[in-house]
Amino acid sequence: MEKTYDVIVAGSGSAAMAAATRALHHGLKVLVVEKEHQWGGTSATSGGGIWIPNHGLHQGEEDSREDALAYINAIAQGPVRADRIEAFVDNGPKMVAFLQEVGVKLHVLPGYPDYYSEERGAKASRSLFPYEINSGDVGEPVHTMREAPIRGKLFNRYAFGLDEAFALATKARGWQMIMAKIFWRYWTDREWRKKTRRDRRLTMGNALMGGLRIAFDKLGGEIWTETGLVGLTTDNGRVSGVEVERFGHRFTVAARHGVVIGSGGFEWNQSMRDRYFTVPTPANWATSPERANDGKATLAAQALGADVEFMEEGWFIPSMLMPTVGVPNTDMTHQMSFDHGRPHSICVNRLGQRFVKETASYDRFGQAMIADHQKTGSSAVVWHIFDDQFRDKYSSGGFMLKALMPDSKVPRAWWDHYIYRANSIAELAAKIDVDPAGLVESVANNNRYAKTGVDEEFARGSDAYDRFFGDPRSKPNSCIDTIEKGPFYAVPLVLGDLGTKGGLKADAQARVLDANNVPIPGLYAAGNASGSMSGLSYPGAGATIGPAMTFGFIAANAIAEGAGNQR
Repeated sequence: MEKTYDVIVAGSGSAAMAAATRALHHGLKVLVVEKEHQWGGTSATSGGGIWIPNHGLHQGEEDSREDALAYINAIAQGPVRADRIEAFVDNGPKMVAFLQEVGVKLHVLPGYPDYYSEERGAKASRSLFPYEINSGDVGEPVHTMREAPIRGKLFNRYAFGLDEAFALATKARGWQMIMAKIFWRYWTDREWRKKTRRDRRLTMGNALMGGLRIAFDKLGGEIWTETGLVGLTTDNGRVSGVEVERFGHRFTVAARHGVVIGSGGFEWNQSMRDRYFTVPTPANWATSPERANDGKATLAAQALGADVEFMEEGWFIPSMLMPTVGVPNTDMTHQMSFDHGRPHSICVNRLGQRFVKETASYDRFGQAMIADHQKTGSSAVVWHIFDDQFRDKYSSGGFMLKALMPDSKVPRAWWDHYIYRANSIAELAAKIDVDPAGLVESVANNNRYAKTGVDEEFARGSDAYDRFFGDPRSKPNSCIDTIEKGPFYAVPLVLGDLGTKGGLKADAQARVLDANNVPIPGLYAAGNASGSMSGLSYPGAGATIGPAMTFGFIAANAIAEGAGNQR
């Protein structure tokens, strides 16, 4: 017998769960369908940041609607729409207030700048992060929540918060005490250790999704895992339900008032990457959970005539590949995030030349890789070049700093394949097939800039974002220091991504539009399943999740209003 719900939501990440929880709050009967055996989506594996301008939490510097609109309009790229931007700015604070009401508590990370901190309207207070929560509060579902990835746990076991991650990554003052506390909390929690290897502490993306699941369960939501959306059903032109597949069995589920597509982008669909991306790259360069976001829901909506937008790019992040420890013959993609901009290092193309301000935010770095590749044909893979001073202080993706991963502990099979080492810059250039003269000159220039404090090529260290991730130990410019102490190292960086920026074209009410910009009745989209609100730009930390949750919230409100259930 066909089951019927008021609302069906595809996916279980932040966009989907925000929509589902808000719809439940309106008194609607909600089903979430998730094709994986774990729930939480890509959001559970993220840093958990939520970028919301003028959020109203009264932490950090003052913000306003006017400043938010000025900033987004200054940095947005592509055919963005004013009504979508305004809907996000106006509803983001309401969404945050709703999260607070249902128990998902957030705080500002002090001083975290917008990614285009040099632009008008930029602030350093818009990125919100969830407070740490206890796994026991989530209950039994915590055991099927998607875990933080290897890069999001210390030694693939111990949970840490974002502030702890920053301290450990740079060997900041007190880092050893931080590590000792992490170990102590884990191993003295004997009651929890009897249940699972997973840490009781839920931090970052796990904390965000754990908090949403608590609220979702309290409001009576229903979730089916291992249930993938493969099609949409219609009745007189209106989307009336979904066709799903579970354990090889296909069946339909009816939706009285609406279907929300919140199932992520298409980064694990190689044919879609090849069709749409400006520079097609392998799917395994994506850093989201393997094979999770395959675009099937987007294709199902396109089969009904839905339009798409901004399909040519992903949310880029320079990344590096390394063998998965403990799993033979398998590599994993490690996000570089901030390491590419640390002092004592530069990034170069195959000509040995710098092509970007290394301290730029990861998405801007990725866009620079694309631009340089189109110009020179040499930047599909670039090189992170550093010396032994860098090794003492910082990590390069999965290649951890010396205190955690000394050279003697690096497997022999990794050298000159994943990580390169030489006694001189010229010798290193020869190993990695980079123009020696170009690399020697680039390193010499960096060393000169380190002494003057002025980057004459890209103005590294010139804005608030650069300096936020700088190291005060490096003077006179906290973002530049010499590369002069051997041995010298190189790590190849690929054009990785956090997901895709393009998806179903939706309006300010999150209604999916057809090729004539007419809403398809009963169909809504939010998150990476929909086109980016800011087009091809990445406004700040959490600017994937913030708009995703906001448009999930908007979709639920629109459905409830249409159903006469709005509260």
